[in-house]
Amino acid sequence: MLHPLELRILNKSIKQLIKIMNTTSKIFSCFAFFLFFNLIINAQSYEFSLDDFYEDNEYLTYLVDSVFENMNEKDRVAQMIITSAGENGKPDHTVERLIRNKMTGGVILMKGGRDTHKNRVAKFNKLASEANSIPLLFSMDAEPSLLNGRLIGSPKMGQTNDIKDIHQSDSVVNIINDELKYVGVHHNYAPVLDISDSNAAIKKRSYGNDPVKAIELCDAFIQASQASGIIATAKHFPGHGLVKGDTHAQSVYIDGEMLELDNYRPIIDNGVLTVMVAHIVVKNNSNYNTGGKPATLSRKIVTELLKEEMNFKGLVITDALNIMKAVTIYDNAPLMASKAGCDLLLMPKNEQNVINNILNEMVKDPNYAEQVNESVRKILRMKFCVGIL
Repeated sequence: MLHPLELRILNKSIKQLIKIMNTTSKIFSCFAFFLFFNLIINAQSYEFSLDDFYEDNEYLTYLVDSVFENMNEKDRVAQMIITSAGENGKPDHTVERLIRNKMTGGVILMKGGRDTHKNRVAKFNKLASEANSIPLLFSMDAEPSLLNGRLIGSPKMGQTNDIKDIHQSDSVVNIINDELKYVGVHHNYAPVLDISDSNAAIKKRSYGNDPVKAIELCDAFIQASQASGIIATAKHFPGHGLVKGDTHAQSVYIDGEMLELDNYRPIIDNGVLTVMVAHIVVKNNSNYNTGGKPATLSRKIVTELLKEEMNFKGLVITDALNIMKAVTIYDNAPLMASKAGCDLLLMPKNEQNVINNILNEMVKDPNYAEQVNESVRKILRMKFCVGIL
């Protein structure tokens, strides 16, 4: 059975086909109908994978554009919003209201039991279907060091910096993937690429202080995740390991050269699908000084460095926008992050305000409006590739 969105697209395509048939010869009309009929039959059985995201796939692009064109601007912008649920997240009734009103594109699951989260995902999916909205992208901070704290009842997991080789990494990732699939999570905000085991925010969430080892094990984590159908995320760009302090509590700085930056280049080249940007200020750097703002809000870092210089074509997601002191000091941080080039806005305080602010800015700035539309198209493409659209 076709999804309501697919029915709308099909109806539009049929109208276009009828128009062609009324203006062409009978033989050509029959041929066009035959091709169209086969396209519809094949479309229902065609499945994409995460490998398709970076591929030049005309049919995938056509489907993304078709869904995009059938959405209004408010619903498009809402795709950029990732709200939260579970302990330390928003109450379920608030999330349910957001889903009914089509004001979120996804949900990060905070602390909760395996079955509680599984039932929560099923409930939210049902509401999204009833609202005739784009399916939700569910995510979690399922790093090895954080899994047991996020998913109560999951198999006992050690610290990330206890993982010593690729074989051990694969074993850990397989367990994590199975847990995420059981619950219904598509997107893992892991692994941590920061080079440190002593930073206040990172601690044992890192693979240690050897860049070669960290790159190798992060890449192994990413490849095993994405091969299993789970979107992986390299974080915290441009590097949170060699700084002092914790962005949850204060502004922290990269003073001068970004020493962890090159660790991202092989990870990007090998196809990581998302990168999370940290709320870290860069100062005394002639090319990428952020002017006192966190990297998340800096176009120099997100667009000029990550997207253009480093040629990252996947989804850029912010770190949490709701509690981290380094970013909550800004009244309009989510809009600033979007203007900087971030595609996904994680846990904004007020989703409706964010949507309204972005829509208002799009009216004022056509170039920004096109940037937002490009972000939305990438999000829809990811949803097709992960199998929920």
